[in-house]
Amino acid sequence: MAKINGTMMQYFHWYIPNDGNLWSKVAASAPELADAGFTAMWLPPAYKGFAGSFDVGYGVYDLFDLGEFDQKGSVRTKYGTRQQYLDAVKSLQTHGLQVYADAVLNHKMGGDAVETPKATPFPQDDRLNPKGGLQDIKTYTHYNFPGRQGKYSNFEWHWWHFDAVDYNEYNSGDRSTVYLLEGKRFDDYVALEKGNFAYLMGCDLDFQDEWVRGETTYWGKWYLDTTKVDGFRIDAIKHISTWFFPEWIDELERHAGKDLFMVGEYWYNDINTLLWYVDAVRGKMSVFDVPLHYNFHQASKSGGNYDMRRILDGTMMQQRPTHAVTFVENHDSQPLQALESVVEPWFKPLAYAIILLRQEGYPCVFHADYYGAEYEDWGKDGNRYNIFMPSHRWMIDKLLYARKHYAYGPQYNYLDHWNTIGWTRLGDADHPQGMAVIMSDGSEGSKWMEVGKPNTKFIDLTEHIKEAVYTNEWGWGEFRCLGGSVSVWIQA
Repeated sequence: MAKINGTMMQYFHWYIPNDGNLWSKVAASAPELADAGFTAMWLPPAYKGFAGSFDVGYGVYDLFDLGEFDQKGSVRTKYGTRQQYLDAVKSLQTHGLQVYADAVLNHKMGGDAVETPKATPFPQDDRLNPKGGLQDIKTYTHYNFPGRQGKYSNFEWHWWHFDAVDYNEYNSGDRSTVYLLEGKRFDDYVALEKGNFAYLMGCDLDFQDEWVRGETTYWGKWYLDTTKVDGFRIDAIKHISTWFFPEWIDELERHAGKDLFMVGEYWYNDINTLLWYVDAVRGKMSVFDVPLHYNFHQASKSGGNYDMRRILDGTMMQQRPTHAVTFVENHDSQPLQALESVVEPWFKPLAYAIILLRQEGYPCVFHADYYGAEYEDWGKDGNRYNIFMPSHRWMIDKLLYARKHYAYGPQYNYLDHWNTIGWTRLGDADHPQGMAVIMSDGSEGSKWMEVGKPNTKFIDLTEHIKEAVYTNEWGWGEFRCLGGSVSVWIQA
């Protein structure tokens, strides 16, 4: 599943301005993104959310409205119009980049009309033990998309297409209850948090229902035909029945007549769970390497007291690299977001060197780490904060250059010191030059490492260290790095 020496970018973050210009920006940036060494773009959800142009895309309302219909207060989405999106996809592909769409299949929000089914109330944090009997509720479960008027699909959603909701107009002030709709059960083969984590938010799609599966598959085929994307990033997969995805992916690949890249977001810091999931979907989907992200988070917070020998322990990168999408930060982990687990700025060059210059995994660069970001939002403590995320573009471009030209061939690991670790890449027939990477989360360090190039001059691509290193007659060199820093040594 991983793309050998490919590199994707997540081309958005949570606080992208609501100016409708993102699609135009990515279209215009395609040449420089390709030149920098990126080979794929993961774009944000392109369809209308329940908050209209203010929606990041995960409060999905209408999967068929790509910024074409006057719904939820706007025609465009936060990122632009349908035509701008299609133009952005085409521009990226014209410059040799693949495009991955963001598929939010778990839930819908912002229903058009109320319905009055019966439902059983459950506590939000316990989906096994109801807190009452079957009762009447009034909730927005009818989706008829009046702005679209049946174009592309005439399917209307009703309460029986969902298994649970969290809004009951008869008790509108209650936010602690999940209502399991009459005749339904929570989806099986989902995460076991809260007893059963099928329900996340909004109107939860019932994947036990054949009409729901049929419409979801029809939409996937329509999306491929309409946009020509090369694959999907799939949101919130731990809340959806695992057995659905092999069927869905097979149907879409048969329809497209080609392999599609699929990566799922299973946000759980446990390697055994992620390995189980990849096996359960028969290897048809990669997953984001959440444990690696948390290792980076912890290392960055440890002030030089993290055991760098353990930085890859318990990660997909280490144990199933063929199905690992590695990342440093994303829209959920960035400051003030729901899964906030910040990787401190000083450590990000080290983390990006790990995901970009090692042979394992398919790395994903975060938009806010590349371009920087500045925004305000409320914290969990009720206070409002100004956030500044610095751009690491200069360093990431250096690492991308090294990845493109030097990250080939055998990899020798020197993960053998509490602070200072490194590895070398010896090159291959088409890329014969060697590379040595060394980093320290503490004081400056050095390490003898083999690069397979006897009596050869190496320089530090990062420009942190000005003096060259010369290898000995056996192809070994003593490579250095500054404290809390990374150096990338390449043949001069």
